[in-house]
Amino acid sequence: MNSILEMYPLLLLIFVRLTSFFIIAPLFSMRGVPTQFKIGLGFFISLIAFSSLTVEEPILLDSFYILLIIKEFGIGITLGFTAALLLYTVQIAGAFIDFQMGFSMASVMDPQTGTQVPIIGHFKYILALLFLLTVNGHHLMLDGVMQSYYLLPVESISFSAKFEDIAHFMTTLFTEMFLIALQMALPSVGALFLVDIALGILAKTVPQLNIFAVGLPLKIFVGFIMLFLSMPFFFYGLQILFEKLMISMSQLISLLGGP
Repeated sequence: MNSILEMYPLLLLIFVRLTSFFIIAPLFSMRGVPTQFKIGLGFFISLIAFSSLTVEEPILLDSFYILLIIKEFGIGITLGFTAALLLYTVQIAGAFIDFQMGFSMASVMDPQTGTQVPIIGHFKYILALLFLLTVNGHHLMLDGVMQSYYLLPVESISFSAKFEDIAHFMTTLFTEMFLIALQMALPSVGALFLVDIALGILAKTVPQLNIFAVGLPLKIFVGFIMLFLSMPFFFYGLQILFEKLMISMSQLISLLGGP
């Protein structure tokens, strides 16, 4: 019985890292998912991880244990933020298209986050979540967290990474996020830019024509046509984005303490 009680601190640390990942990670952080389900799912996955992990010495419930809990919470939040950041690339791409189509002033309430999001961006984000479920991306994210237990042991509090390395990693991630977002939005944004040029030439050649009455419906029409035509390229970009998501999570784990 005493040996079983000695393993409870290890199970709690595993549970903290996993549930903190659920707080911000895509799909798992949705408000539509009941909190009881998230806690139960985290507990059962923690049991699976607990059955495959071994520690050399029992973890004691002392003042050092508080630091371990804070470390596990930080690791889970960082991994979840990395996954969520790359998936928010889709919303940024939609925001670029919304600005060109004239939808930048119109936004909808996102029930997942409780914030105002662009219309096209939210539409693309929902498609990305559905595609993520289709390719079992949620399984890959859970696999990344499970691998982190082996590369970043719960009983250790030391990190091999420096603050400069983590800052450089996050800066590079932000740069790649905006680059992928621009590539996703480029077909629609490029077509709408050509429409703007055509409307500008038309306004100079036919001054009596009300460009504002003609331009907005025309840009909306062209924008929707380009969204439909560029949908295959959008899903191809999602495949690249999901691959980048898994690579970024493994790079972050290796940067923090793995080999």
